Amino acid sequence: MAIWHGEPTLEGINRGLQGCMPGFIGMQVTEIGEDYLVGTMPVNERTRQPFGILHGGASVVLAETLGSIGANLVVDNSKFYCVGQEINANHLRPVAEGTVTGKASAVHIGRSSQVWEIRIHDPNGKLNCISRITMAAVPVPAQ
Repeated sequence: MAIWHGEPTLEGINRGLQGCMPGFIGMQVTEIGEDYLVGTMPVNERTRQPFGILHGGASVVLAETLGSIGANLVVDNSKFYCVGQEINANHLRPVAEGTVTGKASAVHIGRSSQVWEIRIHDPNGKLNCISRITMAAVPVPAQ
């Protein structure tokens, strides 16, 4: 049974990425599982650091984006929205080219907070970054 509130679509999610950082760097959500999301990001001139490898901050952008999307898909957006409280990342190996793939899975879904783990793999399937984000579920202000 899916954890999502409603029935999210790849088209709807990816439309929401346009016009902001994830869209500018070429990020896409590619899969919606029962309890996880998968997204990709190119390793190119927009996401590399001066030494020619994937910038750690770009990996964190991918991780935070996937975790944030997942967290917001779990709640009723007419009542709550989710925002990041804390994120960490361990960068394990460099990636110089290709496309990295991140998979976000919920570790904890509570009433007021959520924890998501995001594992990012290089084009050869090797783990290059692992991240964890804590999200706050904030009530939508009364109108």
